[in-house]
Amino acid sequence: MRVENSKSYSNIILDRRFQSDKTAARERAFASALFYGVLEKEIPIDYTIGQYSSLPKEKTDPLVRQLLRIAVYQIVWMDSVPEAAAVHESVELAKRMGKGRAAGFINGVLRSFLRDGGTIHLPEPDKDRLQWLSLTYSIPRQLIQLWQKQYPQEDLEVLLQGMTSRAPLFARVNTRRISAEALCTRLKEEMVEAEVFSEFRDCILLHQPGSLEAIGAFQEGLFHIQDLSSQVCASALDVRPGMRVLDCCAAPGGKTFTLAQRMEDKGEIIATDLHPKKAEMIKVGGERLGLCCIRAFAADASVYSAGLGQFDRVLCDVPCSGLGIIRRKPEIRYKSLDTLRDLPAIQYKILQTAAQYVQEGGRLLYSTCTLNRRENDEIAERFLKEHPAFSAAILPEETSRFLGLDGVSSATLMPHRNGSDGFYFALFSRS
Repeated sequence: MRVENSKSYSNIILDRRFQSDKTAARERAFASALFYGVLEKEIPIDYTIGQYSSLPKEKTDPLVRQLLRIAVYQIVWMDSVPEAAAVHESVELAKRMGKGRAAGFINGVLRSFLRDGGTIHLPEPDKDRLQWLSLTYSIPRQLIQLWQKQYPQEDLEVLLQGMTSRAPLFARVNTRRISAEALCTRLKEEMVEAEVFSEFRDCILLHQPGSLEAIGAFQEGLFHIQDLSSQVCASALDVRPGMRVLDCCAAPGGKTFTLAQRMEDKGEIIATDLHPKKAEMIKVGGERLGLCCIRAFAADASVYSAGLGQFDRVLCDVPCSGLGIIRRKPEIRYKSLDTLRDLPAIQYKILQTAAQYVQEGGRLLYSTCTLNRRENDEIAERFLKEHPAFSAAILPEETSRFLGLDGVSSATLMPHRNGSDGFYFALFSRS
């Protein structure tokens, strides 16, 4: 209900909930699976409820609708929950949460669903393929139509599959303190299964790690969590020891930390974020990792500050729609695309401002964690047209090798191609 009403991120809401109680680890795991599962499968769940409910979705009490969703998800996707228990608990929850009058309605809908086999019956794909894709992958039709227009048709269904698959958990090795191999050994000693991700240096892959913040290797600053896409993005900036680097819109700081490690903690990184609390997060994270070259503070990335001076490298990772990370934050898929119309203007303004900090011969990297050409390619193309002092720069060899692309200045990463989140970056150089 909080995710639906407040439009806050699911991970933040759930983390706060767990911080406020003493739920056992096993119960947290179950609650998390149910919470994220309902968010992910909302479209086929609502379609199924609609087949057995006498009330249309818009006339069903919002809390009752959530209780039905929770029950249907358990029946269809959670083998560990007996069907009778899923029905009983939702009915009892209705009574405890002041919806006792709806208990019979909930029981009737769920019993009808179970009598019909307790499975989701999708329409034939050839009748309405867009609806079939939406129900199969639980992606809104509007978003599927956007991707149909913007990306190759042959990529569409594998993209949808990738966006709804389980997201892998990557970490970046703190190379100032340990090697990837030694870190994996240490993590295994702490009962965390990890392996070196051989396709990209200083990257490891974690398997069912549980709570990482409590283990010694994390507390000692031997790694930080960072998706593969962000690690590849950081490599594209091609930083060197002794450089002066600006990371605007830097929170929560993952790219800042990776850049500092690639610079061998020599030089200076200015990391800014609009919100003071987020800037403080970067400072604390850098201290945990033992990185001394980072200076973090609050600043508006859309407003130029001459006092910051000039930089060898500037990273401009702008606020975006987040359509590349919906497998991690499933509620993002339900955003109305109408609410995203103003984003490109904001992103372009931030990029223009960031460009003013790049010294002659320096490089500027624009990036987002979305799959939307209006926020990605179109921004980069417009920037080059309107800023003759900048030109497209060829990505570094390490970045190009991972992508399997030669002689390119930008890249779009996708789950089904790269195993990473959906991501975009474009590199520019100043003459």
